[in-house]
Amino acid sequence: MFIIRWILGRIILLLNFIFTPAKRRRSVTEQSEIDIQTQSLRLYQYKACPFCVKVRRVMHSQSININTIDAKQTDHKQVLENEGGKVQVPCLRIEENEKITWLYESSAIIDYLNKRFA
Repeated sequence: MFIIRWILGRIILLLNFIFTPAKRRRSVTEQSEIDIQTQSLRLYQYKACPFCVKVRRVMHSQSININTIDAKQTDHKQVLENEGGKVQVPCLRIEENEKITWLYESSAIIDYLNKRFA
């Protein structure tokens, strides 16, 4: 099972590389404003997870620069479990007005990104 998952993961990454979506073009001031807004966001993800790839593709196409965190590392996995409540990726950590929200499910994350940064 490990070998099959490893092979499928590499295929997903290869296809993502080949068919990378075009980036959205913004003015320098508009992009720097969005970059400031995204400093409070963190995406917990696995590199070859198809749902994580889906979220990263939307981030790329919208030119949204969010810090990605590899949830396979033990310390990041513990943060995800202890603070977020469960070990599930992708997970977007949103820190606004001294309040932290953990957003799970790729479709919910994509909806949030499209509403906030489109």
